[in-house]
Amino acid sequence: MSFEQRGETVIGAHSLEELKLVYRVLHRHLSQHVALMDTHFLIELQNFLHAQATAEGVDTSNHTAWDAWLGNPDAPACDVRVRRRRTIDPDADE
Repeated sequence: MSFEQRGETVIGAHSLEELKLVYRVLHRHLSQHVALMDTHFLIELQNFLHAQATAEGVDTSNHTAWDAWLGNPDAPACDVRVRRRRTIDPDADE
């Protein structure tokens, strides 16, 4: 696995399992680092992982299935998440 700089862009070649791990960790800590939420990196990582999961037959709109595919088999069900949901203010200080 590696990184390669091409002009002002950095290209990374990493295993799917490592990308899932990075996504899980970033997603888990978004409330502490809201600046990450709208980064091209996180958006593209999520889009890539959604495409991979879909190609493997996972319904990514089903949070339980999506979490299991990502490696979060014990993630709370949607109704529990909704009760815990809070608004993240992107303008708040980090």
